[in-house]
Amino acid sequence: MQSPAGSTLVIQNLNKKFKTRENEIIALQDINLNIHQGEFISIVGRSGCGKSTLLRVIAGLENDYEGLVVLGNKQISRPGLDRGMVFQEHRLLPWLKIKDNVAFGLADNLGGEKIRIVQEHINLVGLTGFEKAYPHQLSGGMAQRVAIARALVNRPQVLLLDEPFGALDALTRIQMQQEILRIWEAEKTTMILVTHDIDEAVYLGDRVVVMSSRPGTVKKIVPVALARPRDRSSYDFIQIRKAIYSEFFADAEKPFAYAI
Repeated sequence: MQSPAGSTLVIQNLNKKFKTRENEIIALQDINLNIHQGEFISIVGRSGCGKSTLLRVIAGLENDYEGLVVLGNKQISRPGLDRGMVFQEHRLLPWLKIKDNVAFGLADNLGGEKIRIVQEHINLVGLTGFEKAYPHQLSGGMAQRVAIARALVNRPQVLLLDEPFGALDALTRIQMQQEILRIWEAEKTTMILVTHDIDEAVYLGDRVVVMSSRPGTVKKIVPVALARPRDRSSYDFIQIRKAIYSEFFADAEKPFAYAI
């Protein structure tokens, strides 16, 4: 399949089901989405709507699906170095130093180049000087920076972020949002973020994809045409946030817990 001009990732008519002993659960239904090179996409929706499942399909961790999921001109069927992923938990290997955690996914035949690449990415996430530290010696935010460096070290086309700041305190979360934007602007990597935090989705995303309850579908795509850095208290920011909340309020039979 030839991707549309400017598109990095193309999703067409994606359906994903899970089978249990009793029945069949439709997790994703008729998902259609084009994501452009260097774009920052936020995905929001209720718990259980299939946001993380969609990310896992893109990552190649779920290959039993119907439809097309194409990166470049290649159908995604398995994990690959062209996609990096950061989870809510940092998932660092506790027995390895930071430099070795970052280097874990790199090929062994790079020689001295491997050392340079690892150091470059440690510097990128602002952890210069912590190369020989162990994960237990880092704060939660610092550990997530290491996870981001590890995901970026192979220069993926797409970085997938599955609630990466969900376990952090409020202030650290805001700092990490600013940090991921800095990295995005420096690396020009296409980023896809799954989050429950609508404020975070608007602050980070070029577009916000709102998913419906299960089966998960793309209910609406909200463009965020705001200059960066964004002011969360500005009238335009608040209006976009309200427009996204309204998509949840429209389903009166399934109230959505929220906080503004």
